[in-house]
Amino acid sequence: MAEKETLGSKALGSKALWHGRFDERPAETLMAFTQSLSFDQRLAAHDIQGSISHVRGLERANILTSQETEQIVAALQQTGDELAAKKFAFVKSDEDIHTAIERRVTELCGATGAKLHTGRSRNDQVATAFRLWTKDAITQMIEATLALVEVFYDQAIATGDAYLPGYTHLQQAQPVALAHHFAAHGWALSRDVDRLFDCLARLDVSPLGAGALAGTSLGLHAGETAEELGFAGAFQNSLDVTSDRDFVAETLFCVAMLGVHLSRVGEEFVLWSSQEFGFVTLDDQYATGSSMLPQKKNPDIAELARGKAGRFIGNLTGLLATLKGLPLAYNRDLQEDKEPLFDSVDQVLLGLRAVAGMVQTARYNTEVMATAADNPLAVATDIAELLVSEGVPFRQAHAIVGELVRQSLAEGVAFVDTVVAHEKLGPRVKELFVPGASAAQRTSSGGGAPEAVKTQLAQLDEQIVADKKRLQLIQP
Repeated sequence: MAEKETLGSKALGSKALWHGRFDERPAETLMAFTQSLSFDQRLAAHDIQGSISHVRGLERANILTSQETEQIVAALQQTGDELAAKKFAFVKSDEDIHTAIERRVTELCGATGAKLHTGRSRNDQVATAFRLWTKDAITQMIEATLALVEVFYDQAIATGDAYLPGYTHLQQAQPVALAHHFAAHGWALSRDVDRLFDCLARLDVSPLGAGALAGTSLGLHAGETAEELGFAGAFQNSLDVTSDRDFVAETLFCVAMLGVHLSRVGEEFVLWSSQEFGFVTLDDQYATGSSMLPQKKNPDIAELARGKAGRFIGNLTGLLATLKGLPLAYNRDLQEDKEPLFDSVDQVLLGLRAVAGMVQTARYNTEVMATAADNPLAVATDIAELLVSEGVPFRQAHAIVGELVRQSLAEGVAFVDTVVAHEKLGPRVKELFVPGASAAQRTSSGGGAPEAVKTQLAQLDEQIVADKKRLQLIQP
């Protein structure tokens, strides 16, 4: 015993709910290392929801009387009220929120409360509460992502025929409508919405009734509690459902992909708001200053949107690394599933709302954008396509225009003058160099010209409306 105390493993004075098998109480070091109460308290409402459904199932199976059922349900509701009001008294033996709730119910109901866990394991109990929480979290993320899609759509409508340089390799490529650029972000985020809906459909399975790993002999009906809890269905294999954390990994992937899209928005706003670009001026409410440099206006939201993507990716890869080495069924390693998901959901919701505010309130300097987009060299592809329309093979046309660019730069002659002097082109090509002319050229479906963009924005609006209807179907 002296050696144990030297190692800092002093036994706890109160009993764990699983104490019957053991001669000694758990050591403080064990409890400190294995506890999850510090972070899983946010599952309290969902645990109580699942527990009430479980108790109703026990009544239907004639294991509890109606009087016992109502007594336990009332105790669960009182416990929920205490937790919500932050009046709940935790004790040292509370390993997690689930055992804390059961302990309190037993305090309130005595021997009747001790029947709460009949036919149930923490394995299916925790999995049920966590799936319920994740369903709600996905709903919130869909709502916040759709709101950002709408912001990009609204900005696209507001900017009209404004245009800016389109980039590849961060080098000017071809002019595009600013609305086209905003819509590109809108479509990417719309895919995130679709992924979240898809993820939600797969996780919408109730584990309640699977027990520790093999179900129960007590005549409980998983389908009934699944319906009562609002799940689309019940599990098909108890071994699988108690150990399955696919839904956590999938949700983390959805957040990571969403974070990557937010990062791309952030990267552009960092560039656009720089003096070198000058395309955008951030609203004072959505920028910060420097503690030393009085002139600074920093794009912190954009930078953090970029930075937090790495955090989301880390949360995903960390969980996958945990899952890849586990045999069936439940292993305590799975306790590591919650903190990364809680963190990712919290941070991406904050990010979505902050980025929405930044994009919505920014001032877009369309004259600066147009000046940059009217770079004569940006007309090169239009000239090549003009030659193609007259029967010149594209590779030959590409070579002709490439040689003209080289000649212009080498001789220090304006590109337009070099082009006009070419025997196959001449003065008729001057109209392509008129400011804004190049931006209006790409009228193909989904292209960056204003006319094509109008069609695209109508389609994006239809997608937003459709996704809002889908969201209404899953909201309580």
